[in-house]
Amino acid sequence: MKLSLAIASLATILSHECAAFTAPRARQLIVPSNNLNRQSSGGTSCFSTLVDEADTITSTNTKQGVTEEEMQASYISQTVEESQKSYLDDGFVFGLDGSGLERPKGKDASVVVEGDSLETTPKQVAIVTATFAGQALIAANAIHHLYTQTDGNLPLTAMSSLAVIVSSWIVADFGSGVFHWSVDNYGNGRTPVMGNIIAAFQGHHSAPWTITYRGFCNNVWKLCIPFGLPTVAAINYLAGDNSMVSLFFAFFCATEIMSQELHKWSHMTKKETPAIVNALQDLGITIGRVPHAQHHLAPYDGNYCIVSGLCNEALDNSGFFRWMEHEIYKINGVESNAWKLDPELRARTLRGEYRLSQ
Repeated sequence: MKLSLAIASLATILSHECAAFTAPRARQLIVPSNNLNRQSSGGTSCFSTLVDEADTITSTNTKQGVTEEEMQASYISQTVEESQKSYLDDGFVFGLDGSGLERPKGKDASVVVEGDSLETTPKQVAIVTATFAGQALIAANAIHHLYTQTDGNLPLTAMSSLAVIVSSWIVADFGSGVFHWSVDNYGNGRTPVMGNIIAAFQGHHSAPWTITYRGFCNNVWKLCIPFGLPTVAAINYLAGDNSMVSLFFAFFCATEIMSQELHKWSHMTKKETPAIVNALQDLGITIGRVPHAQHHLAPYDGNYCIVSGLCNEALDNSGFFRWMEHEIYKINGVESNAWKLDPELRARTLRGEYRLSQ
């Protein structure tokens, strides 16, 4: 329960910046200002979601002497403002349903974060290399201390290290689910520290195949921010002489970073991935194509774990994420993006029916 409350607190902080993501600016509907008068002079507006509200406003303001032309101009101006929102703003859900925007056609790559690209840069290579090298050194040092603590008993050291690594892998799957759920449903491009990651995860739903065009370092480097050397070093310092804790979290953080590459493999065909990757997916060691494809069905409310997917069934059947969303809503009134896509999901959650429908 303490773990759940801690996770809820983290997501609550993210949700203060809460808003769903919008698709890239190039795909947005923008009405030039010099067209306002032409559109307001008698054309039929296609923004049906605001018709009832506009009619009500028109009825009220007409009594106050406001002309119909002024009202139309004001209405169009409001709509233009809404349509120009970017991934930095609030109000849209993944740039898809209800946004007035469309998915990219075919399998064209769609980079959603301003300043991002599919090109691997020396900076990304340096960050990823330094991160994994540092984590490997911390893990190796932990194993060395464990070897010393067992008085040089190699079999015991090996078995203990393997047990820690396996348990870390399982917990990392759970962690990837919590992380994925939080950035999918809360925050936007303006969220401090995590903004680019949030925008990238939410924008992934608009063109999921884009991830397959990324090289390794280009794909994983953003996750070196929350799971990089400062995090591992801090935990290692707090762990003191506990070599198992140091090894557990060094491997845990490395796995969380790698989860984005495992995620990428789940979007690639068997012909596009090495045989070892296909074998790992078939064995359930890494997230498979079919299980992850279930996450990409609107409202994107389940199957969040992307390391192995081992925890997905238990989390979805228990209603863990719906319970978290309800708790956050009770704290600050912020709704998850999944609720915005599916009003029925919202209603069920508010009634306390947390289990994900099958």
